[in-house]
Amino acid sequence: MTAKKTSAGSAATPNVEELLRKANAPVEESKKLHPFYEGKVEIVSKVPIRSFDDFAIWYTPGVAQPCLQIAKDKELAYTLTNKWNNVAIVTDGTRVLGLGDIGPEAGLPVMEGKSLLFKYLGGVDAYPLCLGTKDPEEIIETVIRLQPSFGGVNLEDIAQPKCFEILDRLREECEIPVWHDDQQGTATIITAGVINAVKVVGKKLPQVKVAMVGAGASNIRTSYILQAAGVNPKNIVMCDSKGILGPHRKDILKEEFPDKWEMAHSTNAEGLTGGVPEAMKGADVTIAASRPGPGILKKEWITAMADDSIVFPIANPVPEIWPWEAKEAGARIVATGRSDFPNQVNNSLGFPAIFRGTLDVRASTITDEMCLEAARELARVAEEDGLSEDHIVPTMDHATVFPREATAVALKAIEQGIARVKRSRSELLERATAIIGRARGQAKHLMGTEFIRKPPA
Repeated sequence: MTAKKTSAGSAATPNVEELLRKANAPVEESKKLHPFYEGKVEIVSKVPIRSFDDFAIWYTPGVAQPCLQIAKDKELAYTLTNKWNNVAIVTDGTRVLGLGDIGPEAGLPVMEGKSLLFKYLGGVDAYPLCLGTKDPEEIIETVIRLQPSFGGVNLEDIAQPKCFEILDRLREECEIPVWHDDQQGTATIITAGVINAVKVVGKKLPQVKVAMVGAGASNIRTSYILQAAGVNPKNIVMCDSKGILGPHRKDILKEEFPDKWEMAHSTNAEGLTGGVPEAMKGADVTIAASRPGPGILKKEWITAMADDSIVFPIANPVPEIWPWEAKEAGARIVATGRSDFPNQVNNSLGFPAIFRGTLDVRASTITDEMCLEAARELARVAEEDGLSEDHIVPTMDHATVFPREATAVALKAIEQGIARVKRSRSELLERATAIIGRARGQAKHLMGTEFIRKPPA
């Protein structure tokens, strides 16, 4: 392998202390603002209350009319109530961010934050539901029983391997769409990033070798979406904490870890053994979704990758290797989950728009094909703006990214025959733009009138 050049412009190594100070700044603000606001979301009326007489319309006796209509045809709940736009965010608190099993109450701030992103970025009314059980069957039963009130369900921060079983069962048994953001959301945005990164370095998806560090929910689902995008499964090499996955791993039992077992028997065509260094050697792309760094990925492992290598260390709050270290080691493109570095691959680019599109056609599920279409639309948006080593995915403040992504997802659902409502591309784009615009306008108005209080000085 030829010697690799370090990235141009990397002479000035960033100050680690300054970067850490910036990374910790939101934590310090959070300590002050969470108790000040006492929560991040609340219910706001969407109907006029011109006088107290209006309660006779919105409640009794007027409310009997829509009740009787829905009793005859439950599908009318989508047009006579907010069911069409309601999503349940369901967690048991067993795998919250990088904090682990901290319990449902401790997971509530995260779920409220998720609700905020759902509303502002996708115009979706999402409700945090932190369950007081860790039992997969009880979680499944609870979600099934919640269906009358919701148009969709977002599973969040549920530990593996049960998260796979829960998602698969609910996708099969529910009439409304159910998705697991840690799996499908992460997979969507990473796939978008890989599609464009490969273009920038002049390689082709079917030929690239992909090393995946971590065999959790996100990386396993990412491997499936990457394969759907064109990556050859034989060229994927995945590692867990015990080493490279393959048929030689007799400790991976199909009954206990069916998805990991499937990965062990469908990837790694070379039959590699060992650990992360062996998996990364000669790889074109490394995707690390393991544990916070730095120091999890070594510079020498990146140096041993192929020329023009692509590295996605996505652990939060600190990536498995600092981006400048990865570039010094020879990586040409680096993407992380953080907003203070270029190429932020963040779930927030996915779930708000994917649910917007899903809800707007009342799709019965969210398929991997819909996720792939979302990834492709994200990649197109970034490409239209001009691809570079530091720009492979759009940012959240892009003017049209969420309506466009929602439209692409909805059209794929229609194409797959799982949409209850059919709309044209222009109708879907106009609808998503209006709903998202209303949510943002509402927030702006509430801040301007100080119904959302200004933060303390």
